[in-house]
Amino acid sequence: MTQRPVLYLVACAAPPALRVRSGIEAGQDVGWDVCLILTPSSRRWLADDIPALEKLTGHPVRSEYKMPREEDVLPPADAMLVAPATSNTINKWASGISDTLALGLVTEAIGLQLPLTALPYCNNAQAAHPAFARSVEVLGDAGVTVMLGAGGFTPHPPGQGDLDAYPWAEAVGTLIPRVRGGSSS
Repeated sequence: MTQRPVLYLVACAAPPALRVRSGIEAGQDVGWDVCLILTPSSRRWLADDIPALEKLTGHPVRSEYKMPREEDVLPPADAMLVAPATSNTINKWASGISDTLALGLVTEAIGLQLPLTALPYCNNAQAAHPAFARSVEVLGDAGVTVMLGAGGFTPHPPGQGDLDAYPWAEAVGTLIPRVRGGSSS
C-alpha cells in the first residue's frame, strides 16, 4: 500500500474558514492525506463542526501545542497550505512569531524547507498596510508561494468578500509539483 503524502491545512479565522471542508476535499481529491490545523480563533468559529471535520480527515483537529512528552497524533507533513491566511497570520509568520500551534508549524516549515503555500483572505484596507506588503515579500523570499493577485486571492473592499470565489483547489494545486519533485513555477 502506497502512503499518501500528508498535507497540513492551516486555517485562520477569516470567512473562508467556514468552508474549510472545501479545502480538505480539494486536497483529498488529488491524493493528499489532509490534516487540519486551526488557529485558536478559527477553532472557536468551527467548534460545532470539529467532529465532522475529524471524521472527514480521519485525524484529530489540532489547535494547541501538545505537552512535551505527548506523542504527536498527526503524521509529519510533506507540505502545508495556510488558507485562509489572514493579514495577522501573514505578518506574524513573516516576523517569525510562533505564539500558536498554527504559526509554530508554519514558521518551522520554512526552516525544514517544506513546500508552503499561503492563500490570503483580507480586505483591501488591510492589504494596504505597509507591513502586509513587506510580509508577503519576506515570505516569498523564504520560498513560500503567496497566492495574492491574479491566479490567487485579490483583496476586496471591506465587507464585500466573495466566498464562492475563494480558490481552494488552485491553492492545493500549487503544492503537488513541489511534493512530487516537479517545478514550483
